[in-house]
Amino acid sequence: MMQERNPDGASARQTRTGSDARPRAAERHGRLAQQMRFLLEVDQLKQVLRRTSIIGNERLENSAEHSWHLTLMALVLSEHAAASGLDQLKVLKMLIVHDLVEIDAGDTFVYDQAGLEDQEEREQRAAERIFGLLPAESGAELRAIWDEFEARQSPEAKFARALDRLQPMVLNYINGGGPWQEHGVRADQVREINGCIEDGAPELWRYAEELIEDAVRRELLAP
Repeated sequence: MMQERNPDGASARQTRTGSDARPRAAERHGRLAQQMRFLLEVDQLKQVLRRTSIIGNERLENSAEHSWHLTLMALVLSEHAAASGLDQLKVLKMLIVHDLVEIDAGDTFVYDQAGLEDQEEREQRAAERIFGLLPAESGAELRAIWDEFEARQSPEAKFARALDRLQPMVLNYINGGGPWQEHGVRADQVREINGCIEDGAPELWRYAEELIEDAVRRELLAP
C-alpha cells in the first residue's frame, strides 16, 4: 500500500508528526522558561535582610538563610512535633516557600505593631505575583502550601510555625539579646509573640521558656 505523499516528498504521516512535535517542544520550552523566571526571581530572597544577626553578630541574617536553617531544623527536630505522623515533606515545602513573599513585602519585624497592621495585605499581593510566575498548576500548588502555612491550622503548619518562631529566639539569645535590646523588647512580649510554639511543639516551647528566663536573669531581655 502506497503512502500519501506531499509535494516535498514527505509522507503525510511524517508531516503530521513533525507538526505536532513543534507545539509540544514550544510548550515544554515555555514551561521551562516560566520555571526559570520564577527561580531567578526568588534569588532576590538572599537580599532581604532580617532583624536577627547570624551567630557572632558579624552581619544580619537574610531570609534565604533563615528558610534554609528552618528546613534543617525540621529534619533534626521532627520528633518534638506535637502531632505524630506529620507529612514531613509538606513541612519542608512550607518552610522553603513561606518567606518568598518578602521579596515584595519585606521582612516584617514581629514586634513592630505598625508594620503588622498591613502585613497580610502586602504579603497576599506578593504571593499573587510571585507564585503567578510559575505554570498554573505548579504555582497553585506552592500557593496552597503557603496559604496552609499562613492559616496555621494543620499539624504541619503548626510545627512549621513553631520552628519559624523558635529560630530567631535562639539566635537572639546566643547573640546577647540583639534586637531585643535594640528595640526594648520585654519578656512578656516575647512570650506573647512566640507562645504559638507550644501548639506545634510543646517540648520546644518549654525549651524556649528556659531561654527567656535565662535571658532575663542575664539582662539580655527586659523582664
